[in-house]
Amino acid sequence: MTKAEAKKIESLKSLTWEDFYKTKFENKMPYFDKNGRMFDCLFAQQFTPKLLQELFDVANKIRKIAKSKEGLDYLRTLLSHKRAMLYFVQPSTRTFVSFQSACYILGMQVSEIRSTSTSSELKGETPEDTIRTFSSYADMIIMRHFEEGMAEKAAWMLNKTKRPISIVNGGSGKDQHPTQALLDLYTIHQSFLDKGGINGKTIAMVGDLKRGRTVRSLTYLLKHYKGVKIIYVSPDYLKVGDDIKAFLKKHKMPFKETADLEKALKEADAIYMTRIQDEYDVSGESKDIDYSKFHLTKKHLKLMKKTAIIMHPLPRRKEIDIEVDNDPRAKYWRQERNGMWVRTALIAYLMGIDDKILNI
Repeated sequence: MTKAEAKKIESLKSLTWEDFYKTKFENKMPYFDKNGRMFDCLFAQQFTPKLLQELFDVANKIRKIAKSKEGLDYLRTLLSHKRAMLYFVQPSTRTFVSFQSACYILGMQVSEIRSTSTSSELKGETPEDTIRTFSSYADMIIMRHFEEGMAEKAAWMLNKTKRPISIVNGGSGKDQHPTQALLDLYTIHQSFLDKGGINGKTIAMVGDLKRGRTVRSLTYLLKHYKGVKIIYVSPDYLKVGDDIKAFLKKHKMPFKETADLEKALKEADAIYMTRIQDEYDVSGESKDIDYSKFHLTKKHLKLMKKTAIIMHPLPRRKEIDIEVDNDPRAKYWRQERNGMWVRTALIAYLMGIDDKILNI
């Protein structure tokens, strides 16, 4: 680290949380690095093309090693001296279980809090003090919180202490879900390995794009690929946010918005379905939206390219009919399992054992 970089980080440490949070993204990113590497995984924008490829390579290597008992036993020795806290106070199935499994693959001991009702927050302790407490016992905190910015705040706070540990954002309100975007991109990458890769592909994102944090995070990552076109398909009320459109325009990424699902299906190489995010309703407004026009059914399959793939971050409701599940283009169950492998790779990277795995 240069003197100028060190000085910049020290100046960031002196800011109040309110001022730090308002700081431009690109100016505060060095605060979440250590020795030139990502230390806290908070935003999709932190992933560079080089890091993405390395994580995909590590994930593929881990999958290969884990196929045998001997290989899996070896992987479990790599971080058997480390501990992880899973602090998940927003409902989760896949993200929690895949991170838990990822920790087990690398031998990490795991503690968990699944609700504020089972911690001292019920007694009035602040989330900040709860997180500081966790840092006394764990080497990494993987957290999913209903409050936007809480993962970033946790990293901001701990990086000023004498015991900084990595924070991994497992979902932060309506804001971001960087590791979901990572596994989504990995799924697209793996699906098109023999078809030119991600470059030049058309991605249709369908559904609640206004409140869906997964589509936001995935959009940020797609900027790293050439010729990618995005089609946003949604009801008028649930259109993607202006901040995302400004991001796309800034990076000269072609996109269009439509309510015509069938037309989008004919063009898309990857169809990314999402459910309606009615947990973020203010006054039950979702019930007034006809979401059925954005459901994928068996009759739609004939409209799609033979080489296309269907994805979904899950959980699903009715937006993908179960009759679609057996179509070879349906990748969402594989996508779910990919989450375990790529999150294992991410933990390995953050804990500094990625090179050790690649060199096996």
